[in-house]
Amino acid sequence: MEKSEKTIDNQSKLTNQNGDQVVPPNNEIIENAIIKDWESELQKGEDIEKYWAAKAEQLDWFKKWDKVLETSKKPYYKWFVGGKINLAHNAVDRWINTEKRNKVAILYVNEREEEVKLTYYELYREVNKMANALKNLGIKKGDTVSLYLPMCPELVISMLACTKIGAIHSAIYSGLSSVAVVERINDIDSKAIITADGTYRRGKVIKLKSIIDEAVIHCPSVQNVVIVNHTGSLDVEDLRENEIIYDRLVEGEEDTCPCENMDAEDPLFILYTSGSTGKPKGVLHTTGGYMVGIATTLRNVFDIHDDDLWWSTADAGWITGHSYTIYAPLLLGSTTLIYEGAPDYPDAGILWKIIEKYGVSKFYTAPTALRHLMRFGKEHAKLYNLDSLKVLGSVGEPINFEAWKWFYEEIGKNKAPIMDTWWQTETGMHMISPMPVSPLKPGSATKPLPGVHIAIVDEEGNEVEQGKKGYLAITKPWPAMFRTLYNDEERFEEVYWNFFSKHLYKTGDMARIDEDGYVWIEGRSDDVLKVSGHRIGAVEVESAFNSHPVVNETAVIGKEDPVKGQIIKAFLILNKCDGLDMPYKEGDSSNLRDELKRHVRNSLGPVAVIGEMVAVDSLPKTKSGKIMRRILKAQEEGEDLGDTSTLDDL
Repeated sequence: MEKSEKTIDNQSKLTNQNGDQVVPPNNEIIENAIIKDWESELQKGEDIEKYWAAKAEQLDWFKKWDKVLETSKKPYYKWFVGGKINLAHNAVDRWINTEKRNKVAILYVNEREEEVKLTYYELYREVNKMANALKNLGIKKGDTVSLYLPMCPELVISMLACTKIGAIHSAIYSGLSSVAVVERINDIDSKAIITADGTYRRGKVIKLKSIIDEAVIHCPSVQNVVIVNHTGSLDVEDLRENEIIYDRLVEGEEDTCPCENMDAEDPLFILYTSGSTGKPKGVLHTTGGYMVGIATTLRNVFDIHDDDLWWSTADAGWITGHSYTIYAPLLLGSTTLIYEGAPDYPDAGILWKIIEKYGVSKFYTAPTALRHLMRFGKEHAKLYNLDSLKVLGSVGEPINFEAWKWFYEEIGKNKAPIMDTWWQTETGMHMISPMPVSPLKPGSATKPLPGVHIAIVDEEGNEVEQGKKGYLAITKPWPAMFRTLYNDEERFEEVYWNFFSKHLYKTGDMARIDEDGYVWIEGRSDDVLKVSGHRIGAVEVESAFNSHPVVNETAVIGKEDPVKGQIIKAFLILNKCDGLDMPYKEGDSSNLRDELKRHVRNSLGPVAVIGEMVAVDSLPKTKSGKIMRRILKAQEEGEDLGDTSTLDDL
């Protein structure tokens, strides 16, 4: 492709997110890449069983599988049938007899600039002591353990200790309310809870134990509560009968512990999706396929080398934290940086300061965090030397062009490619993403990764024409796929597998594929607006607003209209700009209002009828950063907001 041969060395080469401009890979990255030929690797993934079997060889198996993929009982697929393996063995134990024994595995940093470093050998010993302690509490293979912890070393140790003995862990984001905690603990009948006294957030200590104290009263299955004295605020003299301090629990325990021999299909963890849209779904992931999927995709997508310092900013209360903050980096023998704190405290340069201080080479974060930091301008990023960065990554939602451009130019210095990853809690691993050697189109997640097969289809499951918008469906099983919704197989089948007549996996997203095979995510199918008979994605409209220099972030909803069916109402967070009449309120006839309407119309055409606009200071978001349009719509229509405990303001 002629465009891919051009060198992108300034911002003028970046155009809009319609795919008109291709950003070619950095020649230095190509030269040093583990996978140099992107198209060749994609072709290898056409035969999914052969491809994933080859990738499974990177792990240590106690017993090799008898069959790569079992499809006889759709949609209950099984991977690496008959194989025996253990995650803790592969993530920790196998490295202690290699040159990585004394390599830093976990680099913990918090907003107070305190740090803890654990080598693989030190992590091995701590995991073993905690595993033995859990067994002494009566925890055994198949039991469930809930974790309500900040991003601290004890969280990683506890997760790995559970996997070592075959216990199923369920990490709960440490910002959720006691009501949400009770619901998640009771759904899986947890035998134990591991929590902390508190967590650091914007210079304050947020108490966690008090939330657990309130919750555990309503959790009859819980036999023990383990408490990490993380911030030093715990009153050790005021413990209940079934409570024990973490340090006392592991004190005197042996620092060796055998790994449980786990079947590839044994449950590994249960992770709940946001409860903002109803009863939270307990997504169940199993052991072997999940490990193969996340290890392979992290290596492929971010070109992980032994000397890399990896930093995913995601909390372990979400799937990104499980897959790519903790497990995949350790499966590859890497050093993973774990951060506890806000992205803008003590100032908006804290992330860039950490990157400079430690020499982070691969950095993975969310567009919502980037847009938040963009509001503070370029000055904070310019204070620090970010030359160590080689590859950047985006996760959680489609990244709009303006955020992509800012990330690429101000943080990546026009040389670090951005891996715009699309995947879900349910998929467990990256599904659509470029690799560092891929030509990039800002705003596109690029192509399905090797071994992943998708289609853009209509409501009957038939593929739509190239360039047309439709439902994003996954057409073939993949190894890290979730196996069911815990205790709710009926919902598992109905929500994900029975929508299309051809038994495809329904992702819930709308998308299109352009002439080069690049995938453009257009937003959730339930966030599609219908204006004058035309369907238009909320993300499309939001991206159009966000591409205006005055707008920092946008959420749009459909508002019923007797003539047009729906009109679009936009909620805008505005940047500070000179010479413009801001802020403005509904009913104003300011030039800015007219300018924004023209801007969106020019971007999307006359179908984008903007009915109302309102300036706001913040938008309702889940604690993982996703804008909750449902809340805005409920507020607009005067309806009950439902469960808002999963919401957070960044």
